[in-house]
Amino acid sequence: MIRCREVVERLWTYLDGDLEEADRLAIEEHLRLCVRCCGETAFAKEIRNTLATRSRPKMPDDVQRLLEQFIEGLDAPKPNT
Repeated sequence: MIRCREVVERLWTYLDGDLEEADRLAIEEHLRLCVRCCGETAFAKEIRNTLATRSRPKMPDDVQRLLEQFIEGLDAPKPNT
């Protein structure tokens, strides 16, 4: 199964419908099992809809930084509980 980082890295391509079938199926399998990535997908869809309805062509730098930090944090070790 693919990891969260791979899902997030391919998320926009997935939402655009531009993935090979095997990759699309792998992401969909991951989304069925991962609440975190499922939430990120919903968030990305909302961002996409918002951006599509506005004339602003570029994502704000602070939002871009937050997304990059999130992606970097996906592979960070999780604390023991």
